[in-house]
Amino acid sequence: MQSVIYLFGALIAARMFSPGSCLQNVTALYGETIEVPCNDGNNKPEGLIFTKWKYMKDDGSAGDLLVKHPQKDEATVSATDGYKNRVSIAENSSLLIAHGSLADQRVFTCMVVSFSNLQEHSVDVKVYKIPSAPVIKNKAKELENGKLTTLGECVAESGNPAANLIWMKNNQPLVDDGKTIIIKSTVTKDPATHLSSTSSSLQYTASKEDMASQFTCKAKHVLGPDQVSSAEIFPIHYPTEKVSLQVLSPSPIREGDNITLKCQADGNPPPTSFNFNIKGQRVTVADTDIYTITGVTRAESGVYKCSLLNKDEMESTQIVTVSFLDVSLSPKGNVVKTVGESLVVSLEKNSSAEAKVTWTKDKRTLDKLPIFSNLTYSDAGLYECDVSIEGIRRTFFFKLMVEGTPKIRSLTKHRSTDGKHKVLKCEAEGSPQPDVLWSVNGTNDQISYVNGKATYKLTVVPSKNLTVTCEVTNKLGSDKKDISVFSLFEEEKASADKSEGGAEQAKVIVGVLVGLLIAAGLVGLIYWLYIKKARQGSWKTGEKESGTSEESKKLEENNHKV
Repeated sequence: MQSVIYLFGALIAARMFSPGSCLQNVTALYGETIEVPCNDGNNKPEGLIFTKWKYMKDDGSAGDLLVKHPQKDEATVSATDGYKNRVSIAENSSLLIAHGSLADQRVFTCMVVSFSNLQEHSVDVKVYKIPSAPVIKNKAKELENGKLTTLGECVAESGNPAANLIWMKNNQPLVDDGKTIIIKSTVTKDPATHLSSTSSSLQYTASKEDMASQFTCKAKHVLGPDQVSSAEIFPIHYPTEKVSLQVLSPSPIREGDNITLKCQADGNPPPTSFNFNIKGQRVTVADTDIYTITGVTRAESGVYKCSLLNKDEMESTQIVTVSFLDVSLSPKGNVVKTVGESLVVSLEKNSSAEAKVTWTKDKRTLDKLPIFSNLTYSDAGLYECDVSIEGIRRTFFFKLMVEGTPKIRSLTKHRSTDGKHKVLKCEAEGSPQPDVLWSVNGTNDQISYVNGKATYKLTVVPSKNLTVTCEVTNKLGSDKKDISVFSLFEEEKASADKSEGGAEQAKVIVGVLVGLLIAAGLVGLIYWLYIKKARQGSWKTGEKESGTSEESKKLEENNHKV
């Protein structure tokens, strides 16, 4: 028995100072518990005596950590250095190291001792740490157009291994060309934690197009994912190359409005003082780019300019037009004329642009300016003239009244549809509207008056023959006309007599026609008998129908005698 123990002691002593035949790699996270496997869990041989963990010190010598006997629940920690309170063993014999740090990057060996064998399994531990998110420090206050300037420094701290930093513009990587873009990176280690910090400085030559460019810094690490800094936008300084004059007042500008001018320059920072040239007169403004002219008139129309204080040749020009519209209409208001007279309508206008003219009569659009050479009653009405240009509108009107002495144009009569009444219609012209006076009384008086034309209707039932007078009157005069109206009884009797006379005449006409027809029939019959007799004579002699020449002569002589 003593010889067996001696043999195992010799084997253990030999293994403690020889490297393992197969080295396994394990990656752990900084600050987390490191689990170092022992032969991937295949570490419980038959006849197991104990399992032992050891490590390689910085000087290359072996250091004991702990021993675990299968008969005991707890392992015996033999470490006396920084591992004393950080190591333990798992159920599967893996070594557990709490609060992993870069100091734990070394080789750990698991020794499995049984009655029949002694096995060692070495593991190389690497401890990684994701660095902090990159931050851009020492940022430039502004960049100058075309000048190489240090934009800033990007830093990603406390990582292992060190992060790789990439500068980005508008999410596109910047590449060091040694002239317009220069990137320099350095890596430093913390002496206490041994963690690495990466720093990268960027020198950049900006242009005006970079006014809105976003600069970021991206950190790439083996543990991923990529981390990106906050975007930074830098003001770009460049001199003015162009001046622009703007008219801020809304168009169109009318008399009485204000004209507000703004002078802009494309330099950065922009100039704050300008010269305004107002129709040849220079006005200098300081600490502003605005100039306002109040209560303008048409005289303010013209050429306006602005320029830099120290560069008159760098200027901008605008033509300003003050809109105006002058309109005069004759006549205006109420106009009274006599029918047949003439009326001259005159429209005069003066405007800053071509004016649009629209005429209406009683709200209905007319094609053109009305011409009244011979006024009629239908010409009367409310005439409106609308004259406009963009932003300005003028409206004028006159009310035309055409007057005339009443004149009766017709006086007619007809029987009503039921045959029981007489309807008289008197049509007249005149203005103001004439009043009507009938010489008889009637019912269902009807009056209409349109464009100086009046129609008066009167329904009557005459019991005897009458002469009816229609008289129309207005302030200018009067007119009247008579019409004969028969009683309904007389008209019916006359109609009956006319019907009887017509019947007798019809009988006579029929008799004459019958007599004529009978006479025509008799003449035709006599002629037919004569022809028949003449043909029978020809047939008896066997000669032609025309007879001999002698017979023909005798017939002609007889005809002459007859």
